[in-house]
Amino acid sequence: MRIQYLLDENLDPRFVRTMQRHYPAVDVLRVGGEGAPSLGVSDPDILRFVESHHRILVTDNRKSMPGHVLTHNQAGGHHWGIFIIDKSIGYKQLADALFVYWEASQLEDWTDQTEWITI
Repeated sequence: MRIQYLLDENLDPRFVRTMQRHYPAVDVLRVGGEGAPSLGVSDPDILRFVESHHRILVTDNRKSMPGHVLTHNQAGGHHWGIFIIDKSIGYKQLADALFVYWEASQLEDWTDQTEWITI
């Protein structure tokens, strides 16, 4: 299955526009956007959304997200991948990295995996 992404609400909406401009074939939603959870939804709810909608979560939440993922997994939940990014990564750099993952792998390759994307 092709990778689809959900960007956390803390990521600038310009990340989505950059992806759409450079890599329009890649399916990217952002929390608060159409078809995605609304702004302000809890991290556990985000994890349930990405699990049920077959999306990799892209977030810069290095502090609490790993704990939420652990709790989610201990409760029997799974996820399709969590990509934790460096807060200083540029829009185009992130777009390029996400495209490489999309082009070179399948969604199933990332089941219950966490990837750290740094510059």
